[in-house]
Amino acid sequence: MKLGVSLWLWTSPITNEIIEEYAPKIAAMGFDTIEVPLEDPDGLDCSAARKIIEKHGLDVTCCAAMGPGRDIVHPDLSVQKDGMEYLQKAILAAAELGSEVLAGPVYAEVGRLWSMTDEERKIHEDLLVAQLLKLSKHANTHGITICVEALNRFETSFLNLTSQVKKIIEMVNEPSCKICLDLFHAGIEEKNLGDAIRLAGDHLFHLQVAENDRGTPGTGQLNWEEVAGALKGIGYNRQVVIETFSPGNKNLAKAASIWRPLADSPDKLATDGLHFLRKLLNV
Repeated sequence: MKLGVSLWLWTSPITNEIIEEYAPKIAAMGFDTIEVPLEDPDGLDCSAARKIIEKHGLDVTCCAAMGPGRDIVHPDLSVQKDGMEYLQKAILAAAELGSEVLAGPVYAEVGRLWSMTDEERKIHEDLLVAQLLKLSKHANTHGITICVEALNRFETSFLNLTSQVKKIIEMVNEPSCKICLDLFHAGIEEKNLGDAIRLAGDHLFHLQVAENDRGTPGTGQLNWEEVAGALKGIGYNRQVVIETFSPGNKNLAKAASIWRPLADSPDKLATDGLHFLRKLLNV
């Protein structure tokens, strides 16, 4: 296993200057991996960013930023088109950066909530599967695996559970479409974190972590021993990335409902979280 941290812990939007500033810092902290959110794929010089990341001996993973207008199951076909175009660009950017992963809630705009009958949900599921089939073929060509992430009920009404994501992944049935499990969201929605990890099983390709309050791993109510045991049980040996946010970044803080500091500083959250995870996972 390799341990990483998202640049969203410190700042947004992510630019080449941000990567140049934080890559050496993240490496010096002892992380293996830097996670780059792709808010504006067109605005990044990915080749230059990759050189910086590699210079500091870091692996890289990428996540999608599903902001306004990025929604591939929206009833408006023009919004669907924009969402697909964004994800296609994000796949190319992730590949150019050297990532194997594009993770995130790639189905809909974060924060869009809508009620569905069972019949309407089936229509949305079928649409998502069709869209992911197109994206997965594109991703496979570029060596990228799309990792679909469930969000908590306050951020989406569509995919909240590992079981719901697994159903979609199995319908897509492409090697380049897998599961991203985020323990913050799972800690709200799942009955048992270990069971969720075991249910994901071989489909689990990316793991994001934070405490139940979205703070430092190991400082709250999540059952981390259960998590560690389940990961060992399924033979998970990929990236484990701390993903959370700082109240100092007003746009992200509002989007993620971060209304107070989650630690003494983002740096302390990162270093304390890293120390805890290394001990927990024996890596």
